[in-house]
Amino acid sequence: MLLPLPGAQVQVLAPHRYPVMFYDGVCNMCNGSVQFVMRYDRSHSIRFLSLQSDLAAELLNPFGQDNKELFSMLLLHEGKLYSQTDAVFRTATLMGGIWSVLGQLGLWVPRRLRNAVYRFIARNRYKWFGKKETCPLPSPELRARSLG
Repeated sequence: MLLPLPGAQVQVLAPHRYPVMFYDGVCNMCNGSVQFVMRYDRSHSIRFLSLQSDLAAELLNPFGQDNKELFSMLLLHEGKLYSQTDAVFRTATLMGGIWSVLGQLGLWVPRRLRNAVYRFIARNRYKWFGKKETCPLPSPELRARSLG
């Protein structure tokens, strides 16, 4: 879904050179997702940014999104901000190969249903996968594809 919530005016920023995936830097599951996307992103075009960073706050502010609310993965692509399953499946479509097909198929599932599943997992992610006290130091590959 585009942010901010329906009914609010959506501000579209000038497109960034690369799509930016925002993630919770202390969440083990989220860090695993970043590693997965890095491994299978054929074009190596997706960039990564921890929601805890100052740059994330700066980029999300025009959308009225608080980077301290770590409930959703976000994707900034072509000046639009996507959240929850829209962010997940749109990221998959950018990865190429079979992931693009699966991302497109995922977008066909009714948003209300897929986001309900997403929110259930998001609420339990720390309990199921654990959490770090601080954002880990990025690997050299992640550092090369990180914005902050």
